[in-house]
Amino acid sequence: MEIGNINWGDKKILIAEDAEDNFFLLSAILKKTKISIVRATNGQEAVDLCKENDDIQAVLMDISMPVMDGLEATKLIKEFRPDLPIIIQTAYAMESDKETSFSAGCDDYISKPIRRNFLMELLSKYLDK
Repeated sequence: MEIGNINWGDKKILIAEDAEDNFFLLSAILKKTKISIVRATNGQEAVDLCKENDDIQAVLMDISMPVMDGLEATKLIKEFRPDLPIIIQTAYAMESDKETSFSAGCDDYISKPIRRNFLMELLSKYLDK
């Protein structure tokens, strides 16, 4: 997938990521797509931002965050935005984590380190409808 050809200037996503370096990596990957990015640094903030911004069209949710983890945040967001695509991202790529993520209500799963092409394909699945 050629990133230069993607224009998501009319789209908005939430990146829920407490680690600065991971957030900047994701932002750098997505910059050329012109997508609007909102950031949460903990799970509670992610829940609040999804309540306050009904124009968020997808969420990249880190599992391990302070205040509230990504799995709990996903469960809460799905209660009031059941159709909002949530992609869990984790450094722990064990099969049990994947199953736990889907049980919490996530729509997809990506493991770190994030591979640019795989991330773009995942987001396209939800944003290019």
